[in-house]
Amino acid sequence: MEPLASRIRPKNLKEFVGQKHLTGVGKPLRVAIEKKHLSSFILWGPPGVGKTTLARLYAQALDARFYELSAVSAGKDDIKAIVAEGKGELTFDARPKVLFLDEIHRFNKSQQDFLLPFVESGELTLIGATTENPSFEVIAPLLSRTRVFTLNELDADDMTAILKRTKIPLLKDAREWLIEMANGDARQMLTLMDATMQLYGKVTLENLKNTLQSKHLRYDKKGEEHYNTISAFIKSMRASQPDAALYYLARMIDAGEDAKFIARRMVIFASEDIGVSQPTALVVANEVFRAVETIGYPECRLNLAQGVVYLSLAPKDRRIYNALGAAQKDVQQHGNLPVPMSIRNAPTKLMKEIGYGKGYERYTKDDLLPDKVKGRTYFEKELPVDTPSRKKK
Repeated sequence: MEPLASRIRPKNLKEFVGQKHLTGVGKPLRVAIEKKHLSSFILWGPPGVGKTTLARLYAQALDARFYELSAVSAGKDDIKAIVAEGKGELTFDARPKVLFLDEIHRFNKSQQDFLLPFVESGELTLIGATTENPSFEVIAPLLSRTRVFTLNELDADDMTAILKRTKIPLLKDAREWLIEMANGDARQMLTLMDATMQLYGKVTLENLKNTLQSKHLRYDKKGEEHYNTISAFIKSMRASQPDAALYYLARMIDAGEDAKFIARRMVIFASEDIGVSQPTALVVANEVFRAVETIGYPECRLNLAQGVVYLSLAPKDRRIYNALGAAQKDVQQHGNLPVPMSIRNAPTKLMKEIGYGKGYERYTKDDLLPDKVKGRTYFEKELPVDTPSRKKK
């Protein structure tokens, strides 16, 4: 009954597939494993690319006591128990303790603060795994004591190599479909194969498609349905349809989507689609994000719903988005054009003598754009006539 992904998990680096920039000859993770270098690090990358396997291979190379926790369900008591294990025993185990904390981004600030001193003192060697940018999700003191390794999606050759390790017969059409469907996520690919074998006894294209009807597999966080749903969610708010937006929000919550991912999209939406027509939209969206961070599921679903209705009913205005896009297009086309002399900084006498800051006292009356783009209008002061107005359904 052991899952397929577990059965074929690599036992050493030679069997490991992908991430050559980290595991190839002379690359940092291979060197750390080969030289048994003890240090904490974070593995940042999409699902199913080898984060857990690399953590286990590292701990195995160090002959360490390996502890595996998921930040979704673990808490401070679990950390305490690991630190306390072995203390006071007559036979002292000198092996290092390596804690693999999956989805470390799901640990809140208080939990990360609690973990920090044990990492600082060396009582625990931390390997964090995350699909989110550690710069935003991991507290600065903890981040400064770890090295971040970025993992990439597996390419078609990597996925093919992993399929061969299963020793399950596959026709070309089934293999190509599997690789395309998994989109670089080996765990998703192997989970689907495993389920298909259990249901039908053999893996064919038709059997794979039938097995994929499972709700969990349909809504994979790297799969097509994930992007379809978040797209429908955003477009429903954009169309000022709170009922549709709430429906797609409910689908994401039901599928276990990360609440911070949803809230982050709402913060972007507040500036991209509402902007200066209702500046409080950004304030509300940021407060929703903050509530999600501090409260978490299940209660934060109400905060999300409140924000979704507010953003849906707000007047829509994409002038900020369009204006920045037009300005960036000019920057890309013309490069760094000379800044007008009147608004240049003049910290020295020489700079003042050659004209830096000259005319500054009347600068508000002049066009302050560089000469090559003078007269350009990026931000339209009036809303377009066809902009959706605020309507209560």
